[in-house]
Amino acid sequence: MRVRFLAALVLALVLPPTTALADDYGDTIKVFQNAGASAEFFKTAYGYAVFPSIGKAGVGVGGARGKGRVYEQGKHIGDTTMTQVSVGAQLGGQAFSQIIFFEDARALKDFTSGNFEFGAEASAVAITAAAGGQATSTGASAGASGGKNDATTVGKYRKGMAIFTVAKGGLMYQATVGGQKFKYKPLKK
Repeated sequence: MRVRFLAALVLALVLPPTTALADDYGDTIKVFQNAGASAEFFKTAYGYAVFPSIGKAGVGVGGARGKGRVYEQGKHIGDTTMTQVSVGAQLGGQAFSQIIFFEDARALKDFTSGNFEFGAEASAVAITAAAGGQATSTGASAGASGGKNDATTVGKYRKGMAIFTVAKGGLMYQATVGGQKFKYKPLKK
């Protein structure tokens, strides 16, 4: 309980609000559509969740938070919130964008069924200049080069999901997804 309180305090003091505007979602989707292998996932994915800006900070205890939208076959079906708490050697802050692709209806249903969580071993393919990544939970491994709009990556689904991140700035240059929790809220019909 104390770790969660400290992480919440770090987030509140260090990170700016991460409310995304409608244009932010479209702009973020375009970045991933133009970045290497993540572009290919838009052709075959059943759906995806996109987070225009996730703020991450830590001083021994850290956390991350971001708001996103969930899409099923290109249609916005609900909203999601990601939170992450981490403990260990860490110092600084970072902002990054993230997208999670769902291979099929089952993977989307798993994500939207309530509170979904990635295990501590999960990480993402990073799309940044001269970056390399190994996504253990997603099964995707990649090397990326160039800028965020011309990165080349190689990835694949694992357990029906594939995750990509783009660093936006800050002093923490590795965006991991281990320990992330997601809450989903469907749109009212």
